[in-house]
Amino acid sequence: MEPKVSDLVCSVAGHDKGMLFYVLDTDGVYVFLANGKQRKVEQPKRKKSKHVRVIPRQETRLTEKLLSGKPILNSELRRELAAISQTINVSTKEGS
Repeated sequence: MEPKVSDLVCSVAGHDKGMLFYVLDTDGVYVFLANGKQRKVEQPKRKKSKHVRVIPRQETRLTEKLLSGKPILNSELRRELAAISQTINVSTKEGS
């Protein structure tokens, strides 16, 4: 399944393996990811699509903002990802 804007993804390769991110943008081969902590909205992580796995979930207010192009805050990303990681029990790696 190809990641698209507002998808929740888990990194499957690289130093950020196992971490959750939201897709902010795509350009074919690459996706631009942010989680609000290590990767901020202002400087998203560029990662190849084949190195992430899409995680199915319910639509949220944050995904609606991403799809409509409204600005989002890093704190919104952190709050949403913290709630999601608790419900799906993904082992997330915390950075320093």
